[in-house]
Amino acid sequence: MSPAVFDLPALETVVGRFAGRRVLVLGDLMLDRYLWGRVERISPEAPVPVVEIERETFSLGGAGNVAANLRALGAEPVLVSVVGGDEDGERLAGTLKVRGVATEGLVRDDERPTTVKTRIIAHAQQVVRTDRESRADLTGPAFDGVLARFEAGIEGCQAMIVSDYAKGVITRALLERVLATARKRKLAVCVDPKESHIEAYRQVSILTPNQHEAGYMQGRRITDEPSLLEVGWGLQKRLDAEAVLVTRGPEGMSLFEKGGRYTHLPTVAREVYDVTGAGDTVVSVVALALAAGADYPTASYLSNHAAGVVIREVGTATLSARQLRASLADGGR
Repeated sequence: MSPAVFDLPALETVVGRFAGRRVLVLGDLMLDRYLWGRVERISPEAPVPVVEIERETFSLGGAGNVAANLRALGAEPVLVSVVGGDEDGERLAGTLKVRGVATEGLVRDDERPTTVKTRIIAHAQQVVRTDRESRADLTGPAFDGVLARFEAGIEGCQAMIVSDYAKGVITRALLERVLATARKRKLAVCVDPKESHIEAYRQVSILTPNQHEAGYMQGRRITDEPSLLEVGWGLQKRLDAEAVLVTRGPEGMSLFEKGGRYTHLPTVAREVYDVTGAGDTVVSVVALALAAGADYPTASYLSNHAAGVVIREVGTATLSARQLRASLADGGR
Protein backbone atom coordinates (compact mmCIF):
# COMPACT_ATOMS: atom_id res chain seq x y z
CA MET A 1 0.00 0.00 0.00
CA SER A 2 1.43 3.36 -1.02
CA PRO A 3 1.29 6.18 1.54
CA ALA A 4 -1.54 8.70 1.31
CA VAL A 5 -0.61 12.03 -0.26
CA PHE A 6 -2.19 15.27 0.94
CA ASP A 7 -2.11 18.66 -0.75
CA LEU A 8 -0.85 21.39 1.60
CA PRO A 9 -3.00 24.23 0.18
CA ALA A 10 -6.10 22.02 0.49
CA LEU A 11 -5.20 21.19 4.09
CA GLU A 12 -4.69 24.88 4.90
CA THR A 13 -8.07 25.63 3.35
CA VAL A 14 -9.75 23.18 5.73
CA VAL A 15 -7.94 24.68 8.73
CA GLY A 16 -9.06 28.11 7.56
CA ARG A 17 -12.66 26.95 7.86
CA PHE A 18 -12.29 25.97 11.52
CA ALA A 19 -13.12 29.44 12.83
CA GLY A 20 -16.67 29.77 14.08
CA ARG A 21 -17.68 26.13 13.57
CA ARG A 22 -20.12 25.08 16.26
CA VAL A 23 -19.44 21.62 17.75
CA LEU A 24 -21.35 20.04 20.62
CA VAL A 25 -19.23 18.14 23.15
CA LEU A 26 -21.02 15.65 25.39
CA GLY A 27 -19.13 13.63 27.94
CA ASP A 28 -17.27 13.18 31.19
CA LEU A 29 -15.68 16.33 32.55
CA MET A 30 -12.53 16.20 34.68
CA LEU A 31 -10.22 18.55 36.50
CA ASP A 32 -6.53 17.68 36.24
CA ARG A 33 -4.59 18.85 39.27
CA TYR A 34 -0.79 18.91 39.16
CA LEU A 35 1.47 19.16 42.20
CA TRP A 36 4.99 20.05 41.07
CA GLY A 37 8.01 19.51 43.29
CA ARG A 38 11.35 17.85 43.82
CA VAL A 39 12.71 14.82 45.64
CA GLU A 40 15.75 14.99 47.87
CA ARG A 41 15.12 12.15 50.33
CA ILE A 42 13.28 8.91 50.95
CA SER A 43 10.59 8.77 53.63
CA PRO A 44 11.65 7.16 56.94
CA GLU A 45 8.11 5.77 57.22
CA ALA A 46 8.14 3.72 54.00
CA PRO A 47 10.43 3.22 50.97
CA VAL A 48 8.82 6.03 48.99
CA PRO A 49 10.17 9.41 47.86
CA VAL A 50 9.23 12.57 49.73
CA VAL A 51 8.12 15.16 47.19
CA GLU A 52 8.55 18.73 48.36
CA ILE A 53 5.71 20.59 46.61
CA GLU A 54 6.70 23.90 45.04
CA ARG A 55 3.62 24.80 43.00
CA GLU A 56 0.14 23.67 42.04
CA THR A 57 -1.59 23.99 38.66
CA PHE A 58 -4.93 22.96 37.18
CA SER A 59 -5.97 22.02 33.68
CA LEU A 60 -8.97 20.52 31.93
CA GLY A 61 -9.41 16.81 31.30
CA GLY A 62 -11.88 14.68 29.38
CA ALA A 63 -14.69 16.58 27.67
CA GLY A 64 -13.29 19.84 29.03
CA ASN A 65 -9.99 19.29 27.25
CA VAL A 66 -11.87 18.43 24.05
CA ALA A 67 -13.81 21.70 24.31
CA ALA A 68 -10.62 23.65 25.07
CA ASN A 69 -8.95 22.17 21.99
CA LEU A 70 -11.87 23.24 19.84
CA ARG A 71 -11.84 26.76 21.29
CA ALA A 72 -8.08 27.12 20.79
CA LEU A 73 -8.56 26.24 17.12
CA GLY A 74 -11.15 28.99 16.70
CA ALA A 75 -14.31 26.91 16.94
CA GLU A 76 -17.32 27.44 19.20
CA PRO A 77 -17.64 24.42 21.50
CA VAL A 78 -20.98 23.71 23.16
CA LEU A 79 -20.06 21.70 26.24
CA VAL A 80 -22.70 19.56 27.95
CA SER A 81 -21.58 17.73 31.08
CA VAL A 82 -21.82 17.40 34.86
CA VAL A 83 -19.88 18.79 37.81
CA GLY A 84 -20.32 18.08 41.48
CA GLY A 85 -21.71 20.57 43.96
CA ASP A 86 -18.27 21.19 45.44
CA GLU A 87 -15.31 23.55 45.36
CA ASP A 88 -13.65 21.55 42.59
CA GLY A 89 -16.75 22.00 40.47
CA GLU A 90 -16.48 25.76 40.88
CA ARG A 91 -12.78 25.63 40.06
CA LEU A 92 -13.45 23.55 36.96
CA ALA A 93 -16.11 25.95 35.73
CA GLY A 94 -13.73 28.85 36.31
CA THR A 95 -10.98 27.08 34.37
CA LEU A 96 -13.35 26.57 31.45
CA LYS A 97 -14.24 30.26 31.41
CA VAL A 98 -10.56 31.23 31.41
CA ARG A 99 -10.11 29.03 28.32
CA GLY A 100 -13.04 30.71 26.61
CA VAL A 101 -15.45 27.78 26.94
CA ALA A 102 -19.05 28.61 27.89
CA THR A 103 -20.44 26.87 30.98
CA GLU A 104 -24.19 27.18 30.39
CA GLY A 105 -24.32 23.50 29.46
CA LEU A 106 -22.99 22.27 32.81
CA VAL A 107 -25.33 20.47 35.20
CA ARG A 108 -24.55 20.57 38.91
CA ASP A 109 -25.15 17.27 40.72
CA ASP A 110 -24.84 17.52 44.50
CA GLU A 111 -24.94 13.72 44.79
CA ARG A 112 -21.57 13.13 43.14
CA PRO A 113 -18.09 14.67 43.41
CA THR A 114 -16.42 16.53 40.60
CA THR A 115 -13.95 14.13 38.97
CA VAL A 116 -10.43 15.20 39.94
CA LYS A 117 -7.20 13.50 38.89
CA THR A 118 -4.24 14.63 40.97
CA ARG A 119 -0.76 13.98 39.60
CA ILE A 120 2.36 14.53 41.66
CA ILE A 121 5.30 15.42 39.43
CA ALA A 122 8.93 15.54 40.55
CA HIS A 123 11.74 16.51 38.19
CA ALA A 124 9.33 16.29 35.20
CA GLN A 125 8.41 12.68 36.10
CA GLN A 126 5.05 11.57 37.42
CA VAL A 127 5.45 9.95 40.84
CA VAL A 128 1.86 8.98 41.60
CA ARG A 129 -1.71 9.78 40.58
CA THR A 130 -4.82 9.89 42.75
CA ASP A 131 -8.42 9.91 41.48
CA ARG A 132 -11.52 11.26 43.20
CA GLU A 133 -14.66 10.37 41.28
CA SER A 134 -17.97 8.57 41.01
CA ARG A 135 -18.59 6.13 38.15
CA ALA A 136 -22.28 5.67 38.90
CA ASP A 137 -24.61 6.17 35.93
CA LEU A 138 -26.32 9.52 35.78
CA THR A 139 -29.99 9.32 36.77
CA GLY A 140 -32.88 11.48 37.92
CA PRO A 141 -32.72 15.28 37.75
CA ALA A 142 -29.07 15.27 36.64
CA PHE A 143 -29.89 13.00 33.68
CA ASP A 144 -32.86 15.16 32.75
CA GLY A 145 -30.73 18.29 33.03
CA VAL A 146 -28.05 16.92 30.70
CA LEU A 147 -30.65 15.89 28.14
CA ALA A 148 -32.33 19.31 28.28
CA ARG A 149 -29.02 21.13 27.82
CA PHE A 150 -28.12 18.84 24.95
CA GLU A 151 -31.39 19.53 23.16
CA ALA A 152 -30.93 23.27 23.64
CA GLY A 153 -27.26 23.26 22.65
CA ILE A 154 -27.44 21.08 19.52
CA GLU A 155 -29.25 23.82 17.61
CA GLY A 156 -26.92 25.23 14.98
CA CYS A 157 -24.13 22.70 15.56
CA GLN A 158 -22.27 21.22 12.59
CA ALA A 159 -20.78 18.20 14.41
CA MET A 160 -20.98 16.36 17.70
CA ILE A 161 -18.36 14.69 19.89
CA VAL A 162 -18.99 12.04 22.53
CA SER A 163 -16.11 12.02 25.03
CA ASP A 164 -16.66 8.80 26.96
CA TYR A 165 -14.37 8.23 29.95
CA ALA A 166 -16.79 5.86 31.74
CA LYS A 167 -17.38 8.26 34.64
CA GLY A 168 -21.18 8.04 34.51
CA VAL A 169 -22.29 10.89 32.27
CA ILE A 170 -22.45 8.76 29.13
CA THR A 171 -25.08 6.05 29.61
CA ARG A 172 -26.91 3.80 27.18
CA ALA A 173 -30.18 5.59 27.92
CA LEU A 174 -28.61 8.98 27.15
CA LEU A 175 -26.90 7.70 24.01
CA GLU A 176 -30.16 6.36 22.60
CA ARG A 177 -31.69 9.82 22.83
CA VAL A 178 -28.81 11.98 21.69
CA LEU A 179 -27.63 9.77 18.82
CA ALA A 180 -31.17 9.61 17.45
CA THR A 181 -31.30 13.41 17.49
CA ALA A 182 -27.91 13.69 15.78
CA ARG A 183 -28.98 11.26 13.05
CA LYS A 184 -32.12 13.26 12.35
CA ARG A 185 -29.99 16.37 11.97
CA LYS A 186 -27.46 14.51 9.79
CA LEU A 187 -24.59 15.61 12.02
CA ALA A 188 -21.16 14.03 11.99
CA VAL A 189 -20.86 12.12 15.28
CA CYS A 190 -17.30 11.49 16.46
CA VAL A 191 -16.74 9.19 19.43
CA ASP A 192 -13.79 8.68 21.75
CA PRO A 193 -15.22 5.41 23.08
CA LYS A 194 -15.09 3.17 26.11
CA GLU A 195 -15.76 -0.53 25.72
CA SER A 196 -18.65 -0.53 28.23
CA HIS A 197 -20.87 1.32 25.74
CA ILE A 198 -19.45 0.08 22.48
CA GLU A 199 -22.62 -1.55 21.14
CA ALA A 200 -24.51 1.74 21.58
CA TYR A 201 -22.23 3.43 19.04
CA ARG A 202 -23.65 1.70 15.99
CA GLN A 203 -23.69 3.74 12.78
CA VAL A 204 -21.79 6.74 14.17
CA SER A 205 -19.55 8.69 11.80
CA ILE A 206 -16.18 7.79 13.30
CA LEU A 207 -14.68 6.22 16.42
CA THR A 208 -11.15 7.10 17.57
CA PRO A 209 -9.96 4.37 19.99
CA ASN A 210 -6.31 3.79 20.73
CA GLN A 211 -4.97 0.38 19.78
CA HIS A 212 -5.29 -1.04 23.31
CA GLU A 213 -8.95 -0.01 23.51
CA ALA A 214 -9.69 -1.28 20.00
CA GLY A 215 -8.04 -4.62 20.73
CA TYR A 216 -9.95 -5.01 23.98
CA MET A 217 -13.24 -4.24 22.26
CA GLN A 218 -12.59 -6.94 19.68
CA GLY A 219 -10.98 -9.46 22.02
CA ARG A 220 -7.75 -9.46 20.04
CA ARG A 221 -4.52 -7.76 21.01
CA ILE A 222 -2.93 -5.73 18.23
CA THR A 223 0.65 -6.94 17.84
CA ASP A 224 1.29 -6.80 14.08
CA GLU A 225 -0.26 -5.82 10.75
CA PRO A 226 -2.60 -8.84 10.44
CA SER A 227 -4.02 -8.35 13.96
CA LEU A 228 -4.39 -4.60 13.31
CA LEU A 229 -6.39 -5.26 10.15
CA GLU A 230 -8.54 -7.87 11.87
CA VAL A 231 -9.37 -5.54 14.76
CA GLY A 232 -9.86 -2.39 12.68
CA TRP A 233 -12.10 -3.93 10.04
CA GLY A 234 -13.86 -6.06 12.64
CA LEU A 235 -14.77 -3.01 14.72
CA GLN A 236 -15.90 -1.01 11.68
CA LYS A 237 -18.14 -3.80 10.42
CA ARG A 238 -19.43 -4.73 13.87
CA LEU A 239 -20.69 -1.19 14.46
CA ASP A 240 -21.43 -0.31 10.83
CA ALA A 241 -19.55 2.94 11.44
CA GLU A 242 -18.56 5.20 8.57
CA ALA A 243 -14.98 4.99 9.81
CA VAL A 244 -12.73 3.77 12.63
CA LEU A 245 -9.46 5.58 13.36
CA VAL A 246 -7.11 3.49 15.51
CA THR A 247 -4.40 5.61 17.12
CA ARG A 248 -1.19 3.65 17.64
CA GLY A 249 1.31 5.95 19.35
CA PRO A 250 4.75 5.68 17.70
CA GLU A 251 3.19 3.59 14.91
CA GLY A 252 0.92 6.45 13.81
CA MET A 253 -2.75 6.02 12.95
CA SER A 254 -4.77 3.58 10.87
CA LEU A 255 -8.07 4.57 9.27
CA PHE A 256 -10.67 1.99 8.24
CA GLU A 257 -13.53 3.37 6.14
CA LYS A 258 -16.84 1.81 5.22
CA GLY A 259 -16.48 0.74 1.62
CA GLY A 260 -13.06 -0.81 2.13
CA ARG A 261 -10.56 2.05 1.99
CA TYR A 262 -7.64 1.67 4.40
CA THR A 263 -5.25 4.55 5.09
CA HIS A 264 -2.14 4.38 7.27
CA LEU A 265 -0.73 7.63 8.62
CA PRO A 266 2.81 7.44 10.02
CA THR A 267 3.43 9.40 13.21
CA VAL A 268 4.70 12.95 12.83
CA ALA A 269 5.79 13.25 16.48
CA ARG A 270 9.51 13.86 16.98
CA GLU A 271 9.48 14.55 20.72
CA VAL A 272 7.16 12.89 23.22
CA TYR A 273 6.92 14.33 26.74
CA ASP A 274 3.38 13.38 27.76
CA VAL A 275 0.57 11.64 25.84
CA THR A 276 -2.04 12.74 28.42
CA GLY A 277 -5.01 14.16 26.54
CA ALA A 278 -3.71 13.28 23.07
CA GLY A 279 -6.89 11.33 22.38
CA ASP A 280 -8.93 14.45 23.22
CA THR A 281 -6.96 16.40 20.64
CA VAL A 282 -7.45 13.71 18.01
CA VAL A 283 -11.23 13.51 18.34
CA SER A 284 -11.62 17.31 18.53
CA VAL A 285 -9.63 17.92 15.33
CA VAL A 286 -11.33 15.06 13.47
CA ALA A 287 -14.77 16.46 14.34
CA LEU A 288 -13.81 20.03 13.53
CA ALA A 289 -12.31 19.02 10.18
CA LEU A 290 -15.45 17.06 9.27
CA ALA A 291 -17.56 20.08 10.24
CA ALA A 292 -15.35 22.14 7.91
CA GLY A 293 -16.05 19.82 4.98
CA ALA A 294 -13.03 17.47 5.07
CA ASP A 295 -13.19 13.78 4.20
CA TYR A 296 -12.09 11.13 6.72
CA PRO A 297 -8.46 10.75 5.55
CA THR A 298 -7.93 14.52 5.58
CA ALA A 299 -9.53 14.87 9.03
CA SER A 300 -7.35 12.03 10.33
CA TYR A 301 -4.20 13.52 8.80
CA LEU A 302 -4.88 16.87 10.45
CA SER A 303 -5.51 15.18 13.81
CA ASN A 304 -2.24 13.28 13.45
CA HIS A 305 -0.35 16.55 13.14
CA ALA A 306 -2.29 18.11 16.01
CA ALA A 307 -1.48 15.20 18.33
CA GLY A 308 2.18 15.46 17.35
CA VAL A 309 2.21 19.04 18.64
CA VAL A 310 0.40 18.58 21.96
CA ILE A 311 2.41 15.55 23.16
CA ARG A 312 5.48 17.78 23.27
CA GLU A 313 4.00 19.38 26.40
CA VAL A 314 3.65 17.95 29.91
CA GLY A 315 -0.02 17.52 30.83
CA THR A 316 -3.08 18.16 28.72
CA ALA A 317 -2.39 20.78 26.07
CA THR A 318 -4.08 22.54 23.17
CA LEU A 319 -2.81 24.02 19.95
CA SER A 320 -3.82 26.94 17.77
CA ALA A 321 -4.66 26.94 14.08
CA ARG A 322 -1.35 28.73 13.53
CA GLN A 323 0.57 25.92 15.23
CA LEU A 324 -1.29 23.32 13.21
CA ARG A 325 -0.49 25.12 9.96
CA ALA A 326 3.18 25.31 10.99
CA SER A 327 3.28 21.56 11.64
CA LEU A 328 1.67 20.86 8.27
CA ALA A 329 4.19 23.11 6.52
CA ASP A 330 7.25 21.48 8.05
CA GLY A 331 5.99 17.91 8.02
CA GLY A 332 5.73 17.72 11.83
CA ARG A 333 9.39 18.48 12.48
